[in-house]
Amino acid sequence: MLHFAICDDDHGQLALLGAYTEQFCQTHQIEAKLHLFNHPDELLTSSETHHYHLYILDIVMPMINGVEVGKTIRKRDEAAIIIFATHEPSFALESFAATPINYLLKPIDMNQLSSTLLQALPKMEPQKEKTCIIKTREGIRVLRFSEILYCECKNHSAIYTLTGERTVTTKILKGTFSHHIEPLLKDARFLRPHISYLVNMDYIEGFSQTRFTLRSGGSVPIVARHYRKVRDSYLTYLTSGENAQCRN
Repeated sequence: MLHFAICDDDHGQLALLGAYTEQFCQTHQIEAKLHLFNHPDELLTSSETHHYHLYILDIVMPMINGVEVGKTIRKRDEAAIIIFATHEPSFALESFAATPINYLLKPIDMNQLSSTLLQALPKMEPQKEKTCIIKTREGIRVLRFSEILYCECKNHSAIYTLTGERTVTTKILKGTFSHHIEPLLKDARFLRPHISYLVNMDYIEGFSQTRFTLRSGGSVPIVARHYRKVRDSYLTYLTSGENAQCRN
């Protein structure tokens, strides 16, 4: 199921955008759940723990404008689809920082919104999205495999480094690190080059005999005695059909 987040501080406009989007989903037989927010802070808080495939954002809102909301979302999720819907045309150039697929001016035209949503559909593939659930001191977190750069075992906890320069630390692990990362290792994109590390190969930029370097600027060590096996596993992944970066 797809999840769409719509944020507008005008209750009337929020209801209208919701109605148009729901009508679009019914017309095209799309299974989707709509999540409506009338304040940007509520949306940003929710997006920390919930994954939304598409965002429709007003721009002129209290506390923080929609462009800044879009930029924050983009840092957290490189694949999110963002559409701006606003009365104000002057933010059009600035909005490109959030890489939206369209900038719609109110009053919103149903046909124009439908056309934009049709354009977005091929980019949203929920059946390929995998997640894992971890326990932190703050509570339960759901992490998407696609946002995990690497995972490190340190002080009996697992530290996840995510896209957007974010980190999440689990509570003290009850079992071994090996047991903790079993669900991830069943996915082809993850490799364990070191007893204390797991890396998402989609984010590797290069490697030496001692470590992988990531596009984010970080690095993950490689155990010297396993270098050839680790290297071969990575090169096989690069040339396989399972490599998401090659497909795209």
